[in-house]
Amino acid sequence: MAQDGSSAYNYLNVTSSARIYGMGGVNISTVEDELSTADQNPGLLGVEMSNQVLVDYMRYLGNSNFAGVKYARAAGERGAWAAGIRYFGYGEIKAADENGVINGTFSPKDVSFSGSYSYDITDRLRGGISLKMLYSSYEAYSAFAVAIDLGINWFDPDTDWSFSAVVANLGGQLKKFHENYDRLPIDVRLGATKGFSGVPLRVSVTLWNLTKWKLPYYDSGDGTSSEPFEKKESFGSNLFRHIVFGVDFVPSDRFWVTLGYNYKTRTDMSTYRRSFISGFSLAAGMNVKHFAFSIGFGQPHSGATTLMFNLNMNLQDLLRR
Repeated sequence: MAQDGSSAYNYLNVTSSARIYGMGGVNISTVEDELSTADQNPGLLGVEMSNQVLVDYMRYLGNSNFAGVKYARAAGERGAWAAGIRYFGYGEIKAADENGVINGTFSPKDVSFSGSYSYDITDRLRGGISLKMLYSSYEAYSAFAVAIDLGINWFDPDTDWSFSAVVANLGGQLKKFHENYDRLPIDVRLGATKGFSGVPLRVSVTLWNLTKWKLPYYDSGDGTSSEPFEKKESFGSNLFRHIVFGVDFVPSDRFWVTLGYNYKTRTDMSTYRRSFISGFSLAAGMNVKHFAFSIGFGQPHSGATTLMFNLNMNLQDLLRR
């Protein structure tokens, strides 16, 4: 899922939130009472999400299918916890022996079990922690790893400013696939979101991959040249591969639309036939009685359309019916 190939477990960077997917796939500072917004920052989990259930499904690149469920509950007046499971399936792949002879098929998969806890430190400052247990099965090999996310958020409802910081995927493998241990995609992220008085619009900027400055990629041009791919690592290229932009349009409590741009996604797909909208993503959501539905869309390259669906419901509201 990344050209640099510097770590395994990069599926951890694929959000389970259609709203976040629509804002470029990375966002840690959008404040809502919706459980999915705490996907990448446990510091956004809160009492206001108590009894919410989130069900997600994503049709990803190739024949990949991702799905999960998460539940949140208040823990006193200032705390909250959440637990969930997510499955990552990559379709059926042909199996071959050391001589290249096809001898069957296998279906690689990853499973993530997560638990989160957050606490309101002050009226505007909230911190949280997530523990993720990761199981992988690829043909005859399996592995087990543990990862921790630490997140914090400061939100001022008077000015509609939100600032967040996250250290993601701290940890490592407890059981390796074969001979070598694989590294987790440890990351440091900073984010800010600003709403505007009188306008139902919020703008987000998220900085990620901050553990390293250089993020080079290779450009194949239009794909017809036989020349070696051109390596891109200018200051501007490295800078924008660290930034994700998102816009959140919320005209009412019942409807919202998000638009995002992720330059790293676009450049990671440079060896494929990119479409004009590569790097852009879009999502929309609607609240209907006790349910909230949302859908996210992206097309990293012309041969791959990705779709994500979310269903969010409050069990307490349903039981009151």
